[in-house]
Amino acid sequence: MNTPLKFFRDQCGFGMIEVLVTLVILMLGLLGLAGTMTQSQRSEMESYQRVQALILLQDMVDRINTNRKVASCYAFTTDATSGTPYLGTQSSITTPTCTAGTAAQQATAIQDMQAWSSLLQGAAEVSSSNDNVGAMAGARGCVTYDSTSDSYQVSIAWQGVGKTAAPPATWTCGKGLYGDEKQRRVVSVTLKIGNLS
Repeated sequence: MNTPLKFFRDQCGFGMIEVLVTLVILMLGLLGLAGTMTQSQRSEMESYQRVQALILLQDMVDRINTNRKVASCYAFTTDATSGTPYLGTQSSITTPTCTAGTAAQQATAIQDMQAWSSLLQGAAEVSSSNDNVGAMAGARGCVTYDSTSDSYQVSIAWQGVGKTAAPPATWTCGKGLYGDEKQRRVVSVTLKIGNLS
C-alpha cells in the first residue's frame, strides 16, 4: 500500500507544470492571432483607400470626357515635375479658372474641379458633426497635359498606412508631401481625347 501512495506523492506538481506549458503555448498563439488581426485591419484600410481613389479617378476622367471641348481647362497641374498645383487636401487652387469654350462649358469645368476637390477632401461621407470623413488620408488630385502625346494624365495621391515601395518617379502628384515617399500612394490613368471634327 505504500507503493501507490509514494507514486502519487512523486507525481504531485506535474499537472501544474503541464497547465503552465499549455498556457504559454496558448498565449503565444493568441499573440500571433492579434498580430494577424492588426495586419488584416491595416490591409483592409489600404484596400478601402485604393478603392476610393480609383472611384474618384474614374469620376474625373468621366467629367473630362463629358466636357471634352474644354478639356484643356482641366489640366490645372502645370508643373509636372513637382506635381503642383493640385486639388484636394491643402489645395493651393482656391478658385479654378477656365478660359476655353463657351461660358456654359467654362462654368461646368469650374464646377467639376470644385466638386472633385471637395470629394478628395472627403465630402462624399460626413460624420454626425458634419465633418468630412470619406476619401483617403491627405488626398490630392492632379491633372497634367502632355503636348507631345496629346494626352492627359489624371492622378490621385494619398498617404498610406504603412511603408511600401515608392511610386514611379513619373507619377509626381503629392511628391514630397507625405514625409517618406514609401508612404505615398498614387493611382494614375492616361486619357486621350479623340478629335472628331
